[in-house]
Amino acid sequence: MAPELRRPLRIAVLTALLAALAPVPAAADQATALQVAALQAAARQAERLDRGLISARSGNGNYVGWRLLGTEPAGTAFALYRGTTRVATVSGSTNHWDEGAPAGASYTVRPIVNGAEGPASEASLRFGDGYLDVPIQPPGSNYSANDASVGDLDGDGRLEFVLKWDPSDAKDNSRSGFTSNVYLDAYRLDGARLWRIDLGRNIRAGQHYTQFQVYDYDGDGRAEVAMKTADATVDGTGRVIGSASADHRSSSGYVLAGPEYLTMFDGRTGAALQTVDYVPARGNVSSWGDSYGNRVDRFLAGTAYLDGVRPSLIMARGYYTRSVIAAWDWRDGRFTRRWTFDTNSSTNAGRGFDGQGSHSLSVGDVDQDDRDEIVYGAMTVDDEGRGLWTTRTGHGDAQHLGDFDPARPGLEYFKVSESTGQPSSLYIDPRDGRILWSTSACCDNGRGVAGDIWTGRVASEFWSSAVSELRSVTGNNAGRKPSSANFLVWWDADPVRELLDRTQIDKYGPSGDTRLLTASGVHSNNGTKAVPSLSGDLLGDWREEVVWPTTDNTRLRVYTTRDVTGRKLHTLLHDTQYRTALAWQNTAYNQPPHTSFFLGEGMSAPPQPSIYVP
Repeated sequence: MAPELRRPLRIAVLTALLAALAPVPAAADQATALQVAALQAAARQAERLDRGLISARSGNGNYVGWRLLGTEPAGTAFALYRGTTRVATVSGSTNHWDEGAPAGASYTVRPIVNGAEGPASEASLRFGDGYLDVPIQPPGSNYSANDASVGDLDGDGRLEFVLKWDPSDAKDNSRSGFTSNVYLDAYRLDGARLWRIDLGRNIRAGQHYTQFQVYDYDGDGRAEVAMKTADATVDGTGRVIGSASADHRSSSGYVLAGPEYLTMFDGRTGAALQTVDYVPARGNVSSWGDSYGNRVDRFLAGTAYLDGVRPSLIMARGYYTRSVIAAWDWRDGRFTRRWTFDTNSSTNAGRGFDGQGSHSLSVGDVDQDDRDEIVYGAMTVDDEGRGLWTTRTGHGDAQHLGDFDPARPGLEYFKVSESTGQPSSLYIDPRDGRILWSTSACCDNGRGVAGDIWTGRVASEFWSSAVSELRSVTGNNAGRKPSSANFLVWWDADPVRELLDRTQIDKYGPSGDTRLLTASGVHSNNGTKAVPSLSGDLLGDWREEVVWPTTDNTRLRVYTTRDVTGRKLHTLLHDTQYRTALAWQNTAYNQPPHTSFFLGEGMSAPPQPSIYVP
């Protein structure tokens, strides 16, 4: 069957199975088990989430929002309760404005199935003045809350935060010097700390060193946490990995000797479940492009559905010259290496794959075969670990993979280039690497963004630091360039995205941007990159939250929209391309997540998510 025909068929099968999976009597248990098995064979594993119900005070009322789960029909209606009083029946969206309600009101929501109300949700989280503060505990006065991720660590359906702490003496790889230890914490939304991992003296602090992944890799309903470790790393239970006394730092502060490990941690306790040798090993330091420790320690990480059903862990090293990507499965408490792609191997050497990586990576089904590929800068590696294509245009600082053009089947890919001899930005067909359009070579083009930001045009826009105009999907001049080229966020009532930069959100317009939010008492991260700790659809309806640390680093402040929308979508967390993008968002130069379907002006109704939940 042609790849382009597989997805509609799989979605049709899934829809039929979802309809069949209504509550059944005990006598039908065997049939139900068969239905579930068939569903799992046709769909991707996803999280079993609660409603993510929130209320946010605004003026004389409360905004209330909740999730439409990917396992529910798009037409599901809801009964909204304030306390024991039913205040609304909502069918055309998953949010409601409760005019005149008290600020401290508590809400629950119930799905309406075949005219009858289902079970009540958990009680709503209250977002005071549009934000929720999650208390956090700095490991020392010289630490700042840095990148964060989310996962259901304990299996209760509610997401927890995993937070990286960076010391004030963190270093870019190009700079010598010693750094303090890096710590990772896990927090519930009420601020209860589940654990702390100390990566130890042999893991250097800096944006390119520790890339961590939070995901349920084994399908037990609880997320694990994976990252590179070393001698003297201490897990969340106090147990030391490797040698507690080993110090592999050189006189200039680099770590260019000693063992390197990959560890999977239990999301509930932070306990190290298994530690294996990190692949690829550093080997000869100079084989990565220099001999002093800069390019050898450029790491990336991600999560991908390489078999089309269950997630695999992606760990990578190098992008300026040699690049190596290792894919791991985590099943039954053990690592199994699925494949390794090495640009220096006899299969790949001389084929133009070396030197193509970016300061990030993207994951998605670029060839529509229902299995994910790894888009690694100016090249792509397929689900079986083979080089799929390369544009040979070299390293870049930003890249975006998504459905940016609803008139064109499949995904599109936009990236910028650092090389002065290559196009400053490229719009690529990620199925085969064909360049659809590009902008002239000029310089180190350090920023680039792709997304639908204007309601006056169907399809996305593209812009970058070094190109003066906004571009359309055809590559033509599309008007005034936005004031920032950083993150994006679905924030207000329409389906186009807003501009997220530093600690503010702006609405794009042809004649100028309009400020929607200026967050006070918080800070952005990673210096001039000025990114949030995390941004994505974390709670409430399908729109996105933004997480910044407070200036004193004692809280993660989670901002949410309070604009009521009439648009109804399944939670973006059940779109697996978007969900894996949240997982890799913390990797190196953070980038915003994109959905596998076009979400913007003039969009069609997206397909039912093709998922099952353990």
